[in-house]
Amino acid sequence: MKPPTESRIDAPPSPTLSASQLARLAELGEERAADTGQVLYQVGDRDYPFIAVIEGEVMILDTAGKEIVRHGPSGFLGELNLLSGQTVFVTAVVTQPLRYIAVRREALRALLYEDGPLSDVVLSAFIARREALQTVPGLGLEIVGPRSSTATMRMLDFARSNRLPLTWRDPERADDPAAAALVGGLDETRLPLVRLPGGVELQGPSPGQVSRALGIGRELAPREEADLLVVGAGPAGLGAAVYGASEGLDTLVVESTGLGGQAGVSRRIENYLGFPAGLSGSELTSRAVTQARKFNARLATPCRAIMLEPGDGRHTVRLEGEREIAARAVVIATGAQYRRLPVEDLDQYEGISVFYAAGPPEAQLCGAERVAVVGGGNSAGQAAVWLARGGALVTLLHRRANLRETMSDYLVRELERYDVPVRDRSEIIALHGTDGPVEAVILKDGERLRFSFLFLFLGALPCTEWLEDVVARDDDGFILTGPAVGADTLLQTTVAGVFAVGDVRSGSMKRCATAVGEGAWAVQLVHAHIAAR
Repeated sequence: MKPPTESRIDAPPSPTLSASQLARLAELGEERAADTGQVLYQVGDRDYPFIAVIEGEVMILDTAGKEIVRHGPSGFLGELNLLSGQTVFVTAVVTQPLRYIAVRREALRALLYEDGPLSDVVLSAFIARREALQTVPGLGLEIVGPRSSTATMRMLDFARSNRLPLTWRDPERADDPAAAALVGGLDETRLPLVRLPGGVELQGPSPGQVSRALGIGRELAPREEADLLVVGAGPAGLGAAVYGASEGLDTLVVESTGLGGQAGVSRRIENYLGFPAGLSGSELTSRAVTQARKFNARLATPCRAIMLEPGDGRHTVRLEGEREIAARAVVIATGAQYRRLPVEDLDQYEGISVFYAAGPPEAQLCGAERVAVVGGGNSAGQAAVWLARGGALVTLLHRRANLRETMSDYLVRELERYDVPVRDRSEIIALHGTDGPVEAVILKDGERLRFSFLFLFLGALPCTEWLEDVVARDDDGFILTGPAVGADTLLQTTVAGVFAVGDVRSGSMKRCATAVGEGAWAVQLVHAHIAAR
């Protein structure tokens, strides 16, 4: 093995386990030994245990064999893929004679929900490590395809929404001729070229194929049955999944993009009950996903619903790929899509210098750069503050006269604290740049402002077009429920046994905590509906 070079990331702090926690793990696992130089697992492996170090040291390497971090006595290895079932993105090599405890994934998952303190230590570390891995060049997926390819951009959206480490190589960029050579003989139907950890190459795969190849996608049968089908896996859908599965309902969740929805990519949720210091969207949704799996909810992604057919006793939801699910009750939690700027050629910049979430990969791109955050809601404020903390030169643009009309007071104060300039009555009508990077924006009043990156938080449109006229919707497409359609309960739609929760519901509060509450409440209505049938 080549000697490692210096780490290329600021590795998050590595917490240690207490003696009692190591003892509890030893009860469930197996004590093993390994010699210096032994590989415990490597990039692309699909089955490996949770490892807690008793004595010795382990070094974590990236794909190129460069050191990321080392773990010593009382430390532990792993990140979120241990809980999700994904293939591993890194290699673990013993650097000092090792004694360790190996715990199977299934046993670890159960233990984390029996032992609160251990869960806090392990989950927080796993989430921090995943965010750090997203900043390592060359780690995870390698996606080779031009920005003009719709399939390529869809694959990038899928990977980012699932918080997968990735490298995107655009063959249309002059500074990467090797990328052009890799896809030179491929037609549009065989794009993008996707290289998986471990060396497997896929030509023109769907997000579902990549998901399953990574070990995170459930393969659905042509026809599935369930007591409860939840469509959408944001906070509302995950709330329904956790409560439905924990209360004995055979629960199946389908999600078209990434588990966690928009909340999963939120940098900070400051007003969630019980977390006075706030928590990241990734932390909240990762815990919820793990909790749903603990209670044996079936999670399938990416699976896009295309039609709802009400039935007598069971409703049928048809999915892309000629699959269908028959369920005794359906909870619709499909949320909403990001609004886009009404400017020409926006798609040429999206994913390169225009983003809809401020995650670690994007933040790494724009340190010390001029950045515009566009929008007046809390999501815009959170992103602006977080980017400013990271060293970006942030300006917030919004179209109203007073930011306090749409943003919480605490975020307005945070913007002031971090000296983020706020420009009122500012609407972008054009973008200027070449070959993907933004160079400047033109405002409605003709003013030209120089920015290198844009982060757009312009609200959202409900993801309800697949429902057509099966359930009643308001003029904006949000699902009508409760008194608005003469229903006895607030979450009931115009179809008995079909409920709407979270942001997709007309009149909802558009708050994360409220969405979770609606998801939980819907399960009680599902029980009543099934009992009545």
